[in-house]
Amino acid sequence: MSHDPPAVLRHVATNLRRMRQTQGLSQDALSAKAGISRRMLVAIESGDSNVSLATLDRLALALGARFADLVMDTAEPPEARAPEIAWVDATGRSHAVLLGSLQAHRESELWAWTLAPGVVYAPEPDPPGWREIVHVIEGVLTLDVGGERRLVPAGETAVYASHLGYAYRNEGSATLRFVRNIVV
Repeated sequence: MSHDPPAVLRHVATNLRRMRQTQGLSQDALSAKAGISRRMLVAIESGDSNVSLATLDRLALALGARFADLVMDTAEPPEARAPEIAWVDATGRSHAVLLGSLQAHRESELWAWTLAPGVVYAPEPDPPGWREIVHVIEGVLTLDVGGERRLVPAGETAVYASHLGYAYRNEGSATLRFVRNIVV
């Protein structure tokens, strides 16, 4: 099954290239600073790579930018920007939408997630100091944090340090919907 890539890949490619060039960084310099391969950076800047959220976090940090600065459509004024789909699974039935972002100590992001039955999202751990809050709207989230597993049913909330490593699992038979707030 073929899916068109999310518009966010075009936004990331444009924004990343613009920020890198504005700062006078070569692709080699930025890839080294962010700890990713130059090949990966070239693919991201060309819009050919479905990049992980953790890699985008590392690129934003290396550029001194917010995650939202990389993924949002900067052609629109901030008040007119629509939420952006930033992650889609291979089937196209599971996705994460960046609903908004604001300055906290460094940043805060609000996401809407949908996971189809059987889908697991297991990113790289975040940097130390990052925390997350998830609130389940529908279904049951199986949340693995730092090697511990807990069930978070609809109507309940979990708070955790995301630098410990985490994974979201939908082990149920129905679609799982939850909101996720990242605080840095």
